[in-house]
Amino acid sequence: MHTLDMLNQTISTRANESADTSYTASLLAKGTQKCAQKLGEEAVELVIGAVANNHDEIVSESADLLYHWLVLLKSCGISPDEVYQKLAERQNISGLVEKASRK
Repeated sequence: MHTLDMLNQTISTRANESADTSYTASLLAKGTQKCAQKLGEEAVELVIGAVANNHDEIVSESADLLYHWLVLLKSCGISPDEVYQKLAERQNISGLVEKASRK
């Protein structure tokens, strides 16, 4: 099992725990808007680390970003498998072609 899948499984388990004892449950209890806000904060922190060329910050904030991304997906009722499928569909398509097809 991939690390992201294991993390997603942990998030699913923690979603059913008390918001008083689980950070994941507390985020989910605050709703999708709060989950999205936290993901945005982590993205900004990752960008700051990258601009500063701080290796440790990039690694750490990337981990935080992936965790909060999975929490947001859970909040929205979306499985990571749906995202993986979309990525697989785009695997052999030029990024420029794919982007142009969205118009």
